[in-house]
Amino acid sequence: MGEVWRAFDETLGRPVAVKLLLPQGSDPTATSRFHLEAQTAGSLSHPNVVGVLDFGEHEHHLFLVMELVEGDSLARLLAASGPLPAARVARIAAEAAAGLAAAHRQGIVHRDIKPANLLLDADGTLKIGDFGIARFFDDPGAALTATGQIVGTSLYLAPERALGRPAGPASDVYSLGCVLYQLLTGRPPFQGDTALAILHQHLDASPLPPRGLGVQLPPAFENYLLGLLAKRPEDRPSAEEAADWFGRGAWRGTPQPLPQARPDAPVPAAPAPGARIPAAPAAGFPAPAADTGWTTTVHRAAAQRRSPSLPRRSRVVVLLSGTTLFVAALLAGMAWFSPGASTHGREAEPSTRARPSVSPSPASDVTASSPSPVQATGEQTAKPADGVRPSPEKAGGHGGKGKR
Repeated sequence: MGEVWRAFDETLGRPVAVKLLLPQGSDPTATSRFHLEAQTAGSLSHPNVVGVLDFGEHEHHLFLVMELVEGDSLARLLAASGPLPAARVARIAAEAAAGLAAAHRQGIVHRDIKPANLLLDADGTLKIGDFGIARFFDDPGAALTATGQIVGTSLYLAPERALGRPAGPASDVYSLGCVLYQLLTGRPPFQGDTALAILHQHLDASPLPPRGLGVQLPPAFENYLLGLLAKRPEDRPSAEEAADWFGRGAWRGTPQPLPQARPDAPVPAAPAPGARIPAAPAAGFPAPAADTGWTTTVHRAAAQRRSPSLPRRSRVVVLLSGTTLFVAALLAGMAWFSPGASTHGREAEPSTRARPSVSPSPASDVTASSPSPVQATGEQTAKPADGVRPSPEKAGGHGGKGKR
């Protein structure tokens, strides 16, 4: 599309890069696309995007003035040094994703993410350049390309674009995943003799995990990288999510930080003086899961529980034992207070219970329990002496039946 020259800005007094558009006799949309690139890149201001300073026309040639990146592209770096270590690739991934996220927030899709368009400055900071075929989301002309024409490099083309569908932010994320795969392994995820064969692999084939190629890579990094290469756009993370994930070092597989306590969570009260501190859970029983949302009451109630609930078999044994004791006590009581047992017999049997010192005589028992026939008729008679009962004859005489 053009040539890039190193130049010097006499007004600003600093070196710059000038992109000069070459004659595009066979592409009538080249001039419009060049203006679109200038407007697109000029609207972006981010440390990981090559900044556009000016653009214009000179002697029927369009030019674009950009900041000069004193470094190499990732394509040249790969050719010179081969695969890169995981830590350096993670830093490149975080910075490239951050630059893409800035473009996506303004409704811009790059559509041509590849190693040649990712530059490293003298400090090693990555910058995304060449927005030559970028387009706005709402551009109905699809970056002014001809109907059915696919713009981009087949080695890094997202599956939906291989089907001729419009590019979206997820398409840039897929292309970035292809670049990261190549930085780690030294080769793109899919290769073929023709561009069509490569497109078919983007659609149907699964990339070989980098560790299958002998790359020493944390499992978390590999899994996330394969997620960037998901076939469906909705299954890929956004550029902003990828920038955050790589930026905070999650690629190492380090544990996630514990959640912060909620502002409305009550503050645990200090234990009262002399209060017993609950012991730790006994071995074999799990401790309550750590949860900053639990209140102090919940933890204290769980700790004061003296023992876990009894198993089902223990409950059955206790129930049967209690029933047996109850039945035994019931039978003993029935035997003791049975109507067939004699009062005199019980008194004659030895007993350990204390008895009163004076007990009533048999005669007094009879007198107290039922009146004599004489008393029933109202006649006065002498009370028999203690221990003497009246004979039947005397009772009959008092009844008025005569002498025998």
